[in-house]
Amino acid sequence: MTEHLSIATPAGSFDAIAAGPEDGRPVLLLHGFPEAAIAWEDQVAVLGDRGYRAVAPDQRGYSPGVRPETVAEYGMSELESDVLAIADEFGWSRFDLVGHDWGAAVAWWTAWDHPDRVRTLTAVSTPHPGALAQALRTDEDQAMRSQYMRDWRERSTERRMLANNGAALRAMFEWRVSQTRVDEYIQRLTEPGALTAALNWYRASRPAAKIGKIEVPTLYVWSTEDVAFGSTAALDTENWVTGAYWFQMLEDVSHWVPEEHPEILTGLILEHLARK
Repeated sequence: MTEHLSIATPAGSFDAIAAGPEDGRPVLLLHGFPEAAIAWEDQVAVLGDRGYRAVAPDQRGYSPGVRPETVAEYGMSELESDVLAIADEFGWSRFDLVGHDWGAAVAWWTAWDHPDRVRTLTAVSTPHPGALAQALRTDEDQAMRSQYMRDWRERSTERRMLANNGAALRAMFEWRVSQTRVDEYIQRLTEPGALTAALNWYRASRPAAKIGKIEVPTLYVWSTEDVAFGSTAALDTENWVTGAYWFQMLEDVSHWVPEEHPEILTGLILEHLARK
């Protein structure tokens, strides 16, 4: 049975879904843009059924209780701090970390900065930030794919995305996610300040320090029809992990892996967790 939680932290209260025994091995799942914790609904339920304590929060800006107004409060250090604050609230000294899209970016950085806290890492879609940065410099295809990250910093983005009942946001999902789920995402993002907060992840300054190679056991899942991330950074990611590394390529699957093929991804996560 999936639970709905409110997780109190120094930054505010995060809404979350959770499943599994409270003393189960902890797994924290981080969603991306423009989604919410419910993107992990299937994974949370199955992990909980298998005895894990799975928690997926609505991240900073997506939870109404943690929606600061200034762009600077959406930097990577703040996003990492949220991960640790949530874990601390549950008393987790170590936990397995899973992320998709922006959630994967946060997961990569957290695993780099706090390898003592992260037992295993599962990154879905988003490659290692170092591999992505290199691809942006050397691969024209990746540079074109990532142009949206710069475009969305413009202040007209909210108006364009919400026009015509959120048509632009709906198109992002490529009709690979159920209409009911997409409707819920759009409804959440029409709350006052919600879309601006979500876009502030793109507008905030990037980390000043460089990220290095990840030493924790890592599963990276990339899909061949991902419009945001091409093969150059995906294939180079193995060179940025010194710990045990497992790469899984999903053919003919879009960027929206957790919802398009939840059973495949959940199976991979379970297998990865069982190795450690």
